[in-house]
Amino acid sequence: MRETVLRLDRISKRFGTLVANDAVTVELVKGEVLALLGENGAGKTTLMNILFGHYVPDAGEVSVFGKPLPPGRPRAAIAAGIGMVHQHFALAPNLTVLDNVMVGTERLWSLGSDRRAGRAKLAALSERFGLAVDPDARLSDLSVGEQQRVEILKSLYRDARILILDEPTAVLTAPEAAALYATLRHMASEGLSLIFISHKLNEVLGAADRIVVLRGGKVVAERQASGTTADELAELMVGRRVERPQRQPRAPGAVLLKADTVNAGPRLKGLSFEVRAGETLGIVGVSGNGQSDLGALLSGLLKPSAGRLEIDGQHLPSEPRAFLGAGVGRVPEDRHAEGAIGELSLWENAILERVRERRFSMRGFVRRAAAKAFAKRVMERFDVRGGTPTTRTRLLSGGNMQKLILGRNLVGRPKVLVVAQPTRGLDEGAIAAVHSEILAAREAGAAVVLISEDLDEVLRLSDRVMAIVKGRLSASIPVEEADPRRLGLMMAGAT
Repeated sequence: MRETVLRLDRISKRFGTLVANDAVTVELVKGEVLALLGENGAGKTTLMNILFGHYVPDAGEVSVFGKPLPPGRPRAAIAAGIGMVHQHFALAPNLTVLDNVMVGTERLWSLGSDRRAGRAKLAALSERFGLAVDPDARLSDLSVGEQQRVEILKSLYRDARILILDEPTAVLTAPEAAALYATLRHMASEGLSLIFISHKLNEVLGAADRIVVLRGGKVVAERQASGTTADELAELMVGRRVERPQRQPRAPGAVLLKADTVNAGPRLKGLSFEVRAGETLGIVGVSGNGQSDLGALLSGLLKPSAGRLEIDGQHLPSEPRAFLGAGVGRVPEDRHAEGAIGELSLWENAILERVRERRFSMRGFVRRAAAKAFAKRVMERFDVRGGTPTTRTRLLSGGNMQKLILGRNLVGRPKVLVVAQPTRGLDEGAIAAVHSEILAAREAGAAVVLISEDLDEVLRLSDRVMAIVKGRLSASIPVEEADPRRLGLMMAGAT
């Protein structure tokens, strides 16, 4: 029997009427990689935040290496050997790697910082765990994968023996994700114990020793990774069989979106493409090649410096209001920073981009009853769970927030729909729901631009595919002629 290093015993947590965790018990043994699975809103992140001291449980207790862990005290969790790597990195982009790793580890009243000792310790950790990174590099100059290494090193520098990773591959490319999971296996072989939250079932099966599934705040299953399948895990997570919808061929209509040799910002150069009614154009690319700028351009947030961009035959001023008025709906890649305001209620976020419409405001006053009715309609149609129209949006899970953002755009049947990374960090059930709505918009006659780093998603939903490389677009190919290998070559600039 291996040593039990962590036990969460009958943990319960409520947020008002919402039961996030209901008598959850989970154990972790030394050298084990444990995956925590569940739908968005199943209680996974809440449970890990209780473990790390961000939340205080309403019932139950946590013990680490056989000793009770004081609730609600992150400092006590760190002292007990627990480290947490958040999905959204808690790093300072203007500081160096060494500064980010060392910050908070020395006494405030020290006369100076022992950077030589810090550099030596960081170098030793980097070599031991295969986490190569330049200690003098400025964080803002690093790739997303390198920044994640810094987050992990920051925990290891504080002598973590238990590491928690929340959606560790949500923003990583496939090669970066494979490298990360190889690192996690190496860390486990060195005696560390790891818990990671993920929705990517094939990655979970390849990286974990054991899998715990939460549904509705309760533990509903526990499986050895070697004795289960992706289909079984998906069904356990959702409570029913999950099947992603399939695109059906159809003849496209008139051109609704057209770009003619458009330059924009410092990155986008010579973009030429068109998208017709009832058609989905998939855009693939390695992160950082101009996808964010392209989404901003097609939403009226970035002004072309050359060329011409038309919506349904009209050349519009580069203002979001003009694009919204012309029937453009957008789902930005970062739902937290660009898609919604966490402190606002669901009804406020539901009308956020359309508050000036007469149905929602008159003479400078918001028509709250109409706005709340609209939010309720969106929530019911798109199965947004986790509250009422007056609930603060930050209390929603990522999947439910995404469905709210998608729903507020689709209710009005947009002519053009721009969706960027629509299922990043979502569970199988939420992915199927979002895919269904994107396909429904296409069937209703919208011209859809799908910007995604998920090749399977692009192949499943698109009619044609283009690759963006260093701000330039390749020629388009029919999806029937595309496969992961060909798309990989296009993303590498081989076409």
